[in-house]
Amino acid sequence: MCYSLCVSQTMTETHVSTTTIRMPEDLKARVAAAAKRSGTTAHGFMLEAIAEKAEQAELRADFDSVAEERYARIVDSGKSISWNEMRVYLEQRLAGKSVKRPPARKLAR
Repeated sequence: MCYSLCVSQTMTETHVSTTTIRMPEDLKARVAAAAKRSGTTAHGFMLEAIAEKAEQAELRADFDSVAEERYARIVDSGKSISWNEMRVYLEQRLAGKSVKRPPARKLAR
């Protein structure tokens, strides 16, 4: 079964393009049932699912980028804060205490 989806580029633009999705009949039935339970059309349900998946991928890419940058700084400086020290610091902060951040130290090799 093929579905044609009109995908909007942004919320403010009116230009849409058509994309064909081939899917097994059992998936089509699942989408239709889920859309009905959600009070929307299969088309709307699929658009929302695609948008959510794209956002998840973008957030994951951003997370990975930040992690790589932070790891590169650790490698460049050779310094880090042990998890035990950081955990105590974070727990005290969560408890509302005013506490000094633990210093970064050279990594043990």
